[in-house]
Amino acid sequence: MTDGFMGPPWQADWRIDALAILGTLPDHARELALAARAELVTAKDPCFRGIDADAGLPEGMWVVPVRSTDPKGRQVCFFDHGNGWLKYTFVRRTEDPQIVVEEVFWQEAEPLTLPPAAE
Repeated sequence: MTDGFMGPPWQADWRIDALAILGTLPDHARELALAARAELVTAKDPCFRGIDADAGLPEGMWVVPVRSTDPKGRQVCFFDHGNGWLKYTFVRRTEDPQIVVEEVFWQEAEPLTLPPAAE
């Protein structure tokens, strides 16, 4: 163990129910969720605090706290342009900091349908 606070890559774990949902997602959605998780475990600050703190995330991905009054609490990482999300907490311990994914959700985007053209 180190004497100070450890940095990335962070340890990560899934709640059993979140892992079960991850397993039911279509392959491309599962890959997007795993890519979001990979971004979280390598982030300098998994809570993404500050101005433009999540500017380094890939397009279509952003992180916000569940409650604005608790910026170090539960977080939501949106992926696939908001069609999916991971809800997680970052347990900031000196010896074993860890990200725990508590919930995963994804819903396929509805294709854009335009009204019929007027004749």
